[in-house]
Amino acid sequence: MGIYSQVIFPRLLDWSMSNPLLAKYRQELLQQVTGEVLEIGFGTGLNLAYYPDHIHKITTVDVNPGMNALAQKRIDASGIKVEQLLLSGENLPMADNTFDSIVSTWTLCSIANVEQAIKEVYRVLKPSGKFFFLEHGLSDQPQVQVWQNRLTPMQKVIGDGCHLNRNIQQLIEQSFDDIKLKRFTPKKLPDLMAHMYMGCATKREQGTGIKAF
Repeated sequence: MGIYSQVIFPRLLDWSMSNPLLAKYRQELLQQVTGEVLEIGFGTGLNLAYYPDHIHKITTVDVNPGMNALAQKRIDASGIKVEQLLLSGENLPMADNTFDSIVSTWTLCSIANVEQAIKEVYRVLKPSGKFFFLEHGLSDQPQVQVWQNRLTPMQKVIGDGCHLNRNIQQLIEQSFDDIKLKRFTPKKLPDLMAHMYMGCATKREQGTGIKAF
């Protein structure tokens, strides 16, 4: 991981994702989070301010050590205890059925093996646990999809692995049956970059296996 990924990109990400419009969606997503919480792709800690008051501790994972330095200021200012783990969401060290809630905001676009990461989310959720997600991805407009596919190779370089063209709904449906989802593009933001998938996926009450095909 080079200077761009560890030093420059975290600052660019923090600046771009501090948009007040995005903060509104963070708050809406996180208001239903309960119990033992895991956040994958913690980044610079922008979600911390929007967790409900009853959340006093969260576990976080992020593969980029450069994010942690920026996140520390927000952790220090928060009333939430944060256990930070420097690792990828593709291979979580936690036992099966550990968490009541798992959170991912603008993270699934960048994980190399995203299918494996979602399987891990499912595995470490307790039965009836909930996966709260807010992601950008493939537009529902065919003419926009063409440009998302063309520009994704460049975006992966600029955005440290970020894909413009992942169908987040289909990816989550590979592991979860019970999904509540809304797709939209915020006003004043381009569909190319900001077609959003926001929702909650619930793990089956019985069994711990991944959805079978």
